[in-house]
Amino acid sequence: MLAVLLALLPAALPVQAAQRSLDEDGVLVLGRVSDNPRDHHAQLRPLLDYVVPRLREVGIREGRILMARDAQQMLSYLRRGRVDWITETAGTGMAFTERANARVLVATERSGVRQYHSVFFARRDSGIRSLADLRGRSIALQNPSSTSAYFAPVVSMLDAGLDMEILLSPQDRPGGDSVGYLFARSEGNIATWVHKRLVDAGAFSNLDWHGLERLPQSFRDDLVLFHETAPYPRAIELVRGDLDPAVASRLAEVLLAAADNPEARVPMLHFFNTTRFVPVDAETERSLQALAAGVERIRRLLE
Repeated sequence: MLAVLLALLPAALPVQAAQRSLDEDGVLVLGRVSDNPRDHHAQLRPLLDYVVPRLREVGIREGRILMARDAQQMLSYLRRGRVDWITETAGTGMAFTERANARVLVATERSGVRQYHSVFFARRDSGIRSLADLRGRSIALQNPSSTSAYFAPVVSMLDAGLDMEILLSPQDRPGGDSVGYLFARSEGNIATWVHKRLVDAGAFSNLDWHGLERLPQSFRDDLVLFHETAPYPRAIELVRGDLDPAVASRLAEVLLAAADNPEARVPMLHFFNTTRFVPVDAETERSLQALAAGVERIRRLLE
């Protein structure tokens, strides 16, 4: 009898209850894809606490944080109206716009950087001088959600007419003229794998390339850049597509003005070292749309 009752319960729940908009209850939900919820909660909470009192005029009385274990779970949250505002890198953010009707609210400047780009590098003695030279070779990337070390580099390789296949390990080799790619999980691993000849090339952001200054000079002298992508925003803030326009508009106003308010300085620094939120201008929009088309192409061809 209990099993029968439990089976009937989902059917008895009204559909609108599962799909209702959280802003109707005066709650603003800030979401984040996270593999470290405890630390990320501490980074998100101060800015959310700064924003919520400034949204009272549009009915927001409370702020909550909702973590997703991966992008797929966040897509589900967006489609079901369980999250209102998301902070993301450009590549994953544009995947959310394409697959869950999210929309970009503002761009985010982190550590004083509004735009960055991806760089490709190899050992100086590898003979690799262009993307075309990657045919039949291997490249290390970070993970499938990284903008600078996955989405942007892969788009560049596809645009160059290269066929790609995922490898099982650094010892695996691509077939024919394909470019074999595999995930090293961190920027440090990518550089190390290239240096130790476990893979032929690597790609990550220009910021990470400059970060190699911490490594021994002999290590750095062995590596050389051979290609760079177009720039894209350092990060973006998105809202779900059906969020109350008044709430979305006021949220954008508060974020754009935050850099000029001393009360926001510490919350913004906690928020992944954000230094300013900026409007999405025509140039930024073009770069995001190009990235969105590339992300969709990756999904169609490789995932």
